Amino acid sequence: MNLSPSNPDISARELQQRLQLPEQLRILDVREPIEYHTHNIGGLNIPLNKLAESGVKLPWNIDEEIIVICKAGLRSETAQSILQQNGYENVRNLTGGLLALRRIQE
Repeated sequence: MNLSPSNPDISARELQQRLQLPEQLRILDVREPIEYHTHNIGGLNIPLNKLAESGVKLPWNIDEEIIVICKAGLRSETAQSILQQNGYENVRNLTGGLLALRRIQE
């Protein structure tokens, strides 16, 4: 765990840099399937409502870093909270969502 709980967010710039590295990121996209299929950066797509209503069972260990993303960062912030309540210890929210990531890529 490479992160202090006092800063659980990840900036668009940091994520952009890490996407270019040969590391395997654990990305959870909590947008609706139509949004995901229109534009995505990969990762697992579980819409926020499904994440909220079902028991959280992700294919990752609870101590692994998980980066939660959505369009603007609000749904992913809620998902971050849900995951933390379910024992996931290293959940990071993409600040500003995919909109922020798209802005720095232009």
